[in-house]
Amino acid sequence: MQVAPYLNFKGNCAEAFRFYEKCFGGKIEMMMTHADAPPEMNNPAWKDMIMHVRLNVKGQIIMGSDAPGDYYKQPQGWHVSLSVDSASEAERIYKELSEGGNVTMPLQQTFWSQKFAMLNDRFGIPWMINFEGR
Repeated sequence: MQVAPYLNFKGNCAEAFRFYEKCFGGKIEMMMTHADAPPEMNNPAWKDMIMHVRLNVKGQIIMGSDAPGDYYKQPQGWHVSLSVDSASEAERIYKELSEGGNVTMPLQQTFWSQKFAMLNDRFGIPWMINFEGR
């Protein structure tokens, strides 16, 4: 079994996943729009919206799509947690994800971690960044 976050966006999924691909050093393995779907499933109003995207980050998968119309709901009650390999990687990712976003806990040392932060990125996705330093 593999557990993978599936993120929903309000029309900016492609932009977000291109940013995540660069920020996390991953590879978008597939990205399809509603226009790529069979004609009977295709809603012309949604043709440019992302139906499904899959990002591979060192064997870890993050997926997502645009939520058409009124289906979009602002994320709340959860975070995507990133465990990184170094303090410098925590600092770099924090800087990139927080740009244009909303920091709820700045990157800092805690009793459980050398570097920890919580934020919502500019796309509204909530993240936790953690470097335990062990």
